[in-house]
Amino acid sequence: MIDTVVRKYNNWKRFRQTYDELSSLSNRELTDLGIARADIVRFARMTAK
Repeated sequence: MIDTVVRKYNNWKRFRQTYDELSSLSNRELTDLGIARADIVRFARMTAK
């Protein structure tokens, strides 16, 4: 059970870090990476798995 809690917390931390970093980029920088602002949540979820 503790392992599950730790794993979920680490996944949440990775999601939050990715989301925050991508959100801080300008639209131009996101476009250069091929990411639309609307896709940030999807990309953050992919990295958290």
